[in-house]
Amino acid sequence: MIVFTAMVGMLLSTPGLVPLDTFLFASLGIGLAAASAAAINHVLDRRIDERMSRTRRRPLPQGILNEKQALSFAMMLGLIAMLVLVYFVNPLTALLTFCSLIGYAVIYTAFLKHATPQNIVIGGAAGAAPPVLGWTAISGQIDPHALLLFVIIFTWTPPHFWALAISRRKEYMNAGVPMLPVTHGEAFTRLHILLYTLLLVIASVLPYLTGMSGAVYLAGVLVLDAGFLYYAVALKFWPRTELPMQTFAYSITYLMGLFLLLLGDHYIQVLLQA
Repeated sequence: MIVFTAMVGMLLSTPGLVPLDTFLFASLGIGLAAASAAAINHVLDRRIDERMSRTRRRPLPQGILNEKQALSFAMMLGLIAMLVLVYFVNPLTALLTFCSLIGYAVIYTAFLKHATPQNIVIGGAAGAAPPVLGWTAISGQIDPHALLLFVIIFTWTPPHFWALAISRRKEYMNAGVPMLPVTHGEAFTRLHILLYTLLLVIASVLPYLTGMSGAVYLAGVLVLDAGFLYYAVALKFWPRTELPMQTFAYSITYLMGLFLLLLGDHYIQVLLQA
């Protein structure tokens, strides 16, 4: 999803065709940086991963790799990512990608995740960066429209992850991770999922309101918004056991669908203006 949203950011950044070499190198560099951050996350979260059924089959908890091997692998991926982005894309994209890597792998995983139940809200900035990175890879600058995509993912992240956290509440409790359902209870978390989903609905129409996207995007995203609102309302008022994971799964479909709509609408407008 990180690479996909970065690719969409690249394609949205220009009405014409993007340079193929830049597109490929930027996708590779951003993907390698994301992989590096994920590997560092595995190292820092090894003891937590051992206590959770969702993660105990990862290589470190199983003893397939040790921490030194995993960290060396992560550093190698990160170094290659930065070299690719600096020499084949542009320094600004490399800098922003490096900041995102540090934001997720160090600031979120090492500190925020264990410090506050708002961890995923604050740490969501790193996960929201990819479309900005993609846009910058082609344009060489930070565009306001790219920041709209950042806002959408940033607002999407809490209801997406808190739905999973409700489903895995006992595991997070046993692991000592202060996720919102652990510290404030499920009812409080369900309310906040609904509130953030309402914010997401507002954020999702900003591309249309600012003229970035047209009627095709608006019609499609309103359907997606209706689906997300359905799950958020159901989660709040009819808390069935299966709903948290269903909401989590739909949130992934939602984000992919939204970015596909942005892309489709973009090229429809290009064809109409040709």
